[in-house]
Amino acid sequence: MIELTTPISEEDAAKLQVGDTVELSGYILCGRDAVLPRVIKMIEEGTIDDLGVDLRGQVIFHTAVSPAGVGPTSSNKLEIESSIAPLSKAGIRLHLGKGRLKQETIAALEQYNAVYAVIPPVTALLGSKTSEEKVIAFPELGMEALHLIKVDKYPAIIGAAHGRSIYDQDI
Repeated sequence: MIELTTPISEEDAAKLQVGDTVELSGYILCGRDAVLPRVIKMIEEGTIDDLGVDLRGQVIFHTAVSPAGVGPTSSNKLEIESSIAPLSKAGIRLHLGKGRLKQETIAALEQYNAVYAVIPPVTALLGSKTSEEKVIAFPELGMEALHLIKVDKYPAIIGAAHGRSIYDQDI
């Protein structure tokens, strides 16, 4: 297990390899589809320093922060769920995510000999490793605002580094 503390140095980032297991500690940013375009716009406009957070060496977790905690986003969002049948028809055999699927999606999985697997809930685990949270930008977005949270030993696996992916067949 590699222990990483934010901000992550250039040297530490260069040492990480696909498949490494890590535990993240320190402050990390949380944001997803509603807020990330706004952050990009701030970078483009040169106003990113207005956030009061140095992005160098930072981590961003693609999640919303709610009273229930943090966790990955859902497979039953329209854009995701509507892709399951055509992808299964094209040859995808396993879809991984979270959330309940519609009956017609389940029927399409059966029709095309595919399956859906869920990631076990991690909200309680991550909640127990989160000690502080605050909104640092776009509070009108509620739980999808840009948050800064303090974490202690968040578990993760390096999925891509140095032009390689854990999902490549040759790894």
